Amino acid sequence: MASASPPVVGVIMGSQSDWPVMEHAVAMLERLGVAYETRVVSAHRTPDLLFDYAKGAADRGLQVIVAGAGGAAHLPGMVASQTPLPVFGVPVESKALKGLDSLLSIAQMPGGVAVGTLAIGKAGATNAGLLAAQVVGLANAQVRTNVEAFRAEQTQTVLDNPDPRP
Repeated sequence: MASASPPVVGVIMGSQSDWPVMEHAVAMLERLGVAYETRVVSAHRTPDLLFDYAKGAADRGLQVIVAGAGGAAHLPGMVASQTPLPVFGVPVESKALKGLDSLLSIAQMPGGVAVGTLAIGKAGATNAGLLAAQVVGLANAQVRTNVEAFRAEQTQTVLDNPDPRP
């Protein structure tokens, strides 16, 4: 967890093998000072746990859920069907189809069950952490300030290095 504060973002994944991607969401949350929890919650192997986790998330103080999944990638959509919280889905690259299957599964939600879908892999997980922090920052001035500082730092890095040659 990023601090001693209760978690406000849940970072979940379908299996432990998704961690090398999802750790990038956690790294961004830590950088921005957002309290979080992490957990393996499988849509296919532990559906009862998935429903309990999603249904109880808001009551436990979570404000956003970041869900990473590969293959059929049902986790983000199933979580979204069980909670009023915003859910951001991160497609995890699969061996067979390089994550395209995951991306399409997460993006093609039926109308009425919203999942914000990010890019496949590390970039998607990083941006999911950033987006979750931005949502938290709507009500938390310190997190908003941290997001603004991060963005200013990115801008300054580009301005300080205009020559692309090493």
